[in-house]
Amino acid sequence: MGLFKRQKSRLEKVTDAAIEGETESENSNNSGDISGDILGTLADMPITEHLIELRRHLIKICVAVLVIFLALVGFSRELYDFLSDPLVAQLPANSTMIATDITSNFMAPIRLTIFVAAFFAMPYILYQIWSFVAPGLYKKEKKVAIPVLLSSIFLFYSGVAFAYFIVLKGVLKFFIMFAPQNVLPMTDIDSYLSFALKLFMVFGITFEIPVVTLLLILVGIVSIQSLQDKRRYIIVGCFAVAAVVTPPDGVSMLMLAIPMWLLFELGLFLARILIKEDRDPA
Repeated sequence: MGLFKRQKSRLEKVTDAAIEGETESENSNNSGDISGDILGTLADMPITEHLIELRRHLIKICVAVLVIFLALVGFSRELYDFLSDPLVAQLPANSTMIATDITSNFMAPIRLTIFVAAFFAMPYILYQIWSFVAPGLYKKEKKVAIPVLLSSIFLFYSGVAFAYFIVLKGVLKFFIMFAPQNVLPMTDIDSYLSFALKLFMVFGITFEIPVVTLLLILVGIVSIQSLQDKRRYIIVGCFAVAAVVTPPDGVSMLMLAIPMWLLFELGLFLARILIKEDRDPA
């Protein structure tokens, strides 16, 4: 019957080791020592234990994405219609979207459904990543990590929503407006899907700038004063990055560069509130 016993997870093993270490150490009530024992136990665990635990979390992530995908696959065409509405609204009266590949009519909606499934599963994905990393963190690090995790989810969703409802319409209108009069715009559905998904990912990641700025300051890599002194270079860098990652037009570059700058200022503002740096009396 011993073969059918449930194997302990990495978190249970670490917790048991911490409890044993606590009982063996007499008159030890220091939480820092307990956290050190936990980290030491994690370091002593073989790499195979970490890989097995990582595989378990990855399987849960894949199952969650698969379940959401199966629930949405029946609405794949409706999802693509929702995505293509901004483009269809800008096309001339006699223009439509086309499919240059025989499999595009099937594969483009399926690709979009996979992206939407991962998009909806993002909180659960980040939770699984948190469950894998959490046993190796101190208590004060966990207090900071949980708000950062929640805010990163909110900011990612905000970036994708901003790209769809504001940026995408303006960019498409710009491109179609400058089309020659003897050219009838007919966009391939695969090309449009790749363009839209790239735009969503760029803005979703860009909206994480306040979190990244705050983390860099919290871990001591940079200081608030140094970022303030280099603000002009950071603003120029925002425009340079926006020019590289966005389509070759001024509208999308401005719509990305200006939010990047404002989000950087937001992260700097939050850092001033949360961190009180020692100031020189002089």
